[in-house]
Amino acid sequence: MSTGHPELVATIASEIATSGPIPFARFMELALYHPQFGYYMRSTPPAHERIGWRGDFYTSSDVHPILGQALAAQAEQMYRLLGQPSSFTIVEMGPGKGLLAKHILETCAHRYRSFFQHLRYVLIDRSPAMREMQRRNLAPWLDRAALLTWAEDLPTVAPHGLTGLLLSNELVDSFPVHRVQVTAEGIKELWVDYRDGQFLECLKPLSSDALAVHLDRLSPEWPEGYRTEINLRALDWMKQVAQHLDRGFALTIDYGHTAQDLYRSDRKGGTFLCYSQQSVNEDPFLRVGDQDMTAHVDFSCLATTGEEQGLQTTGFTNQMSFLMGLGVEQMIAKLEQDSPEFNAAIHLLRPNGMGTTFKVLIQHKGLARPELDGLQYKPFFGSALATQSAA
Repeated sequence: MSTGHPELVATIASEIATSGPIPFARFMELALYHPQFGYYMRSTPPAHERIGWRGDFYTSSDVHPILGQALAAQAEQMYRLLGQPSSFTIVEMGPGKGLLAKHILETCAHRYRSFFQHLRYVLIDRSPAMREMQRRNLAPWLDRAALLTWAEDLPTVAPHGLTGLLLSNELVDSFPVHRVQVTAEGIKELWVDYRDGQFLECLKPLSSDALAVHLDRLSPEWPEGYRTEINLRALDWMKQVAQHLDRGFALTIDYGHTAQDLYRSDRKGGTFLCYSQQSVNEDPFLRVGDQDMTAHVDFSCLATTGEEQGLQTTGFTNQMSFLMGLGVEQMIAKLEQDSPEFNAAIHLLRPNGMGTTFKVLIQHKGLARPELDGLQYKPFFGSALATQSAA
């Protein structure tokens, strides 16, 4: 019998029994976001956190507040570049435990008081369990009228467009992905079947024309046996971001690569991983609904999709360079050297870790060539975001 959350396993197995094998993207969607039994959607006992040092994985916000402090400084500069509008909205999509929002709000309240008076903060999350956790972490701000609101999607927040910042941190990597493999007959898609109490993968024709068009656009020259992931959901999400931003910025932080790097021919196994209790595996059929699933982000396609929808690419950098541009060295200098807090802050900057693995894409709309402090240091050439994959 496949391991995992029993009701979720039974639900997925029933869908397969009714309609036949399902694309892996559908399996991942159900495993993570099934309304009742999905990994992110249901509550867990206090002894088992999903996100954090004691959980399945941790985010930059769990490491140290310095990311939120830097983002507050960047948002305040964006507010000034927009002419100090009467209302500046930060929309955080996929806000996790609410720690990043907490750190941003604390910094704005203490350091940027004028900006704070015009700030509205919206958290977009469809998970009741995650919303409950966010409210606990943001309790000090709940009594401020109109400062904090929650929504399930962008159209609800900004049906006619908003002015401000659309922010995400480690959101896109959790979108369900299509997995494809090169065979002697061409590129096939990974589908999921269920037999004799076990989930099994099988290769079948591509599940949609959209997937075929996207692969043609990449123009890959991959060897037989090559396997990778295609995140069509990320492109739909970026289109929505572009449509609902009137004037301002979109800032996306995640671990990922340019297309040239992500789809290199020597990266033949793809980037799909599962996380459980700080351990990593590549088996999506292990602990179904009880482990996280992720794949690295294609920042080139995000940038290109945004440009096609009216956004302009402000810049692309890594987390280390982004934080340095916003004065992280001065922030760290105030900490006691070799203290746990100091070491935690340094962890966000490590060249062979979070400092360079995490990338920052900033796009803008309604401004002419804004210069942002977070983009002072750019470790990539101007053509890095080209969508043509490397052979």
